[in-house]
This record gives sequence, C-alpha cells and structure tokens, in this order.
Amino acid sequence: MTDTIFIKGLVIHARHGVMDHETEVGQRFVIDLELFSDLSESSRTDHLSDTVSYANVVATAVAAFRDTNYKLLERAAGAVADAILTTFPRIRAVKVTVHKPHAPIAAIFEDVGVVLTRSRHPPSHG
Repeated sequence: MTDTIFIKGLVIHARHGVMDHETEVGQRFVIDLELFSDLSESSRTDHLSDTVSYANVVATAVAAFRDTNYKLLERAAGAVADAILTTFPRIRAVKVTVHKPHAPIAAIFEDVGVVLTRSRHPPSHG
C-alpha cells in the first residue's frame, strides 16, 4: 500500500531558463510535490519520527531548485526529485510538478510546466 503526502503551491523565485533575462532577473516558479510512502506506522503512532517532516521536505526542495541555475525545467524538476529521494529514505517515489507561469512564450496562456515522477530503483540482487 502506498499513501501520499502532498505539498502544493510552493512559490520560489529562481533563475532557470535559456534566455539571458531569465538567468539575470529570474522569475516566479510554483512547485507541487506528491510524496509516496507507507504512512501506516505514523497513522497509528502519531510520532513525527515515523513519517517525513513537511518542513524538511520543503527546505530540501527549495535548496535543490534554487541553488543551481538550469536551462531546462526538466533538469530543475529532476534535481528536486533526486534530492528528495536521496534525503528521505521513507519516500518510495515522488511526483514533482514545476509551473512556469511567466515563461517567455509569444502567446496568451494560463500555465506551462513539467511533471516528473521518479521512484527508487529496487535493490539489485547479484
């Protein structure tokens, strides 16, 4: 059984993009996270030590997203997914959605972004 912790609407100012002004000035990004984990123990014990701290997940995601400037949203989202899976062994998989509502596109649009889902590789036997 897999349960889900979600964090939606995390707003971060960062400097990702391929255009010069994107890396110089930066812009607002919005991140949604879905963390897949077995929450059966924490749902019985009521102990933070039996789950994942939302605050620590947010701090990890913000650092991974903001500390390096990437050209592609795909890479920025991948950095967040990698950091979460590396930092939190209780998380079996993570879905990272990155919205770039002010992307430099010559059109009227509501939102643009990427969604990545990454999971732990099963241990190799051999």
